[in-house]
Amino acid sequence: MYKESIKEIESIITNYFEGIFHGDLTKLKACFYENVAIYGDIKGVEYLKSINEYLEGVKSRQSPKDLNETFKMKIIGIDIMGKIAIAKLHVPMLGYNYYDYLSLAKVNDDWKIVNKLFTHEE
Repeated sequence: MYKESIKEIESIITNYFEGIFHGDLTKLKACFYENVAIYGDIKGVEYLKSINEYLEGVKSRQSPKDLNETFKMKIIGIDIMGKIAIAKLHVPMLGYNYYDYLSLAKVNDDWKIVNKLFTHEE
């Protein structure tokens, strides 16, 4: 069960990374459960958006790929307990050094991101 879950979660995170990096809204949206809140701290400024507001922001900006950035996103760790999981990610892009904490849950037999917290570290 654990090996299957870790592969499924890694697949979701890969799609999440690719969605962000390429600006692929279809791939990115498929990673999230409905009504997700996204909260962050960017250089001391609070960031709170719904999933739809977040996706609109991704849509309206140039993607890291379009800006010729090198893909450097990586999984730092994943912790799974039953049908819930936490993933810690390093997501450097667009001049920021982001760290994401994703809460995931197995909903209707599919792993989905149910919450996203992130921060920028100098």
